[in-house]
Amino acid sequence: MANLSFFESRHGTLSCNAEEVYAFITDIRNFERFVKKETLTNWNAEREFCSFSVSMMGTVTVRIAEKEVFNKVVYEGDALKKNDFSLSLTMIDNIKNKADINVVLSADLNPMMKMMAKKPIEQFLEKLIEEMEKFREWNDIR
Repeated sequence: MANLSFFESRHGTLSCNAEEVYAFITDIRNFERFVKKETLTNWNAEREFCSFSVSMMGTVTVRIAEKEVFNKVVYEGDALKKNDFSLSLTMIDNIKNKADINVVLSADLNPMMKMMAKKPIEQFLEKLIEEMEKFREWNDIR
């Protein structure tokens, strides 16, 4: 990743603890519940791998690359058959035994792509945190 760019979400607080969110997000099949159906097509998922199509990006593949029990999950993937990226979710229980979560997306982007992708990536991260904060079915692992 020669031109590594980092985009960080705001910190969110979930309705579950870190153990529950960890169990949920280490099964990639659950992520479909956070994405609008019209946003992606050709969804195909297994426990630690998924692929889907996104308008103007083509096929995107994602796999779990790293797990730190109840603390962190890192996904790695590619899009446009060349842009490597990672999505890192870090969670910690707060004093109310609820998980505080932060998401960092890093991508191999040249300066022009970074400029074009900055706003959509920031919007994606904000929407992901919002959806995770609203979500209440953390124990319903599919």
